[in-house]
Amino acid sequence: MPAKTLRKIISIDEARCNGCGECISSCIEGALALVEGKARLVKEQYCDGLAACLKECPQGALSIVERQADVFDEAAAKKHITPQEVKTGSPACPGSAVRQFNKAGLSSPGTGQARLESCLTHWPVQLALVSTGAPFLQGSDVVLVADCVPFAYPNLHTDFLQGRSVLVACPKLDDTDAHFVRLAEIFKKSQIKSLTILHMEVPCCSGLVNIVRKALQASKKDIPLTEITVGIQGDIQKT
Repeated sequence: MPAKTLRKIISIDEARCNGCGECISSCIEGALALVEGKARLVKEQYCDGLAACLKECPQGALSIVERQADVFDEAAAKKHITPQEVKTGSPACPGSAVRQFNKAGLSSPGTGQARLESCLTHWPVQLALVSTGAPFLQGSDVVLVADCVPFAYPNLHTDFLQGRSVLVACPKLDDTDAHFVRLAEIFKKSQIKSLTILHMEVPCCSGLVNIVRKALQASKKDIPLTEITVGIQGDIQKT
């Protein structure tokens, strides 16, 4: 068994952690992982205690404490992290690894052609998973889409995704405080050219606009903003 010593090591407040994964991608030793929606310390010997992950946590769920813990083993950490990076390109969850695609956009289908191509140019899209410094947000036109919109509005790709980066969130079921913090950081870092909010007509969905306005105020950025309301039958009700 690894030797124990009194040293500094990461501590995670599970009550504050919202499972965003920001800390995981910032830990080059791969000491952290998402388990059942919460950040967890994989092994004490992988954590160097230098706190690189602390500044990435929007919830303030991470801290450094001094306690008896396994001695940091740099060789073991490198051996642990290399296979994951080979497979996923990141020590974080494979599903949240950043990817970008080259998309020419959609063209009108010809006779006998019923299928259209996706206009999505990046991954991930869920706001809770997108890094505040994601490359696909830099200098881009962004569309923030409420979760239910793609099911009601059939022409989302042709009308709103072409030439834009997309973020997806639900103001009713998600952690809105976490979304506010993340959006404020995104606005500060990403030099976004314009922002379009696409939400449903139901009252709770308009909360997405309130989150964005507060985040813009906190970031002190003046980003051109367009709000579009989609009816539950798929019509554009208001712009």
